[in-house]
Amino acid sequence: MPSTRTYAPRGALVFDTRLLGRQAGSALTQTRTVPAPEDLRLELVGVPVGADVALDVRFEAVSEGVLATGTATAPLAGECARCLAPLTSSVTASFQELYLYTDKHDKYHEKHDKHEKHDRHQEHHEHEEQDDEERYLDGDLLDLEPAFRDAVVLALPMSPLCREDCPGLCAECGVPLADAGPGHRHDAAVDPRWAALQQLSEQGDDKHQDRRTGAIDLQEG
Repeated sequence: MPSTRTYAPRGALVFDTRLLGRQAGSALTQTRTVPAPEDLRLELVGVPVGADVALDVRFEAVSEGVLATGTATAPLAGECARCLAPLTSSVTASFQELYLYTDKHDKYHEKHDKHEKHDRHQEHHEHEEQDDEERYLDGDLLDLEPAFRDAVVLALPMSPLCREDCPGLCAECGVPLADAGPGHRHDAAVDPRWAALQQLSEQGDDKHQDRRTGAIDLQEG
């Protein structure tokens, strides 16, 4: 089928699969611009809430359900991990998720309700753990947000940089080294253990200078 393009500001990550049908092998591609949901971020960088995110998703009908494969491209805003300067960038995340038909889930429980109580309890517990890892269609509706959210957050940089060769901050004064220039430096600090000795030496130099000046004055006089 040809691609369809829509803009969906509300329920933007919920897709209707009725046009796809259930015949295995049928496919549908949708391109959509959606507002970014909340909490798509790490400590230093994230996707601004409400920012436009470009989605390109291919839906394919398989025997168990619908396979969703796509990419999301989103703007980023944050601060550099080295110099703490504000930065803007973008991220592209890929994802693939299988959404099972709801009736497949119901048939599983109908089948296993016939087993012995002990076995049913054990298998039910195992199946609940499996459910936590599986996603299901809600009738004909497919909610892409959990898969989309996981993919985008995993693609965010842990240590974002304003530029690849960012020199960071001066360890002495904290000024950004990129602004300070190559000649930026600090004189070595005097070791506190030698500070008293240096002070005595300076005082001795001053007294020596005073005696020399007095001697010159006497000679001239």
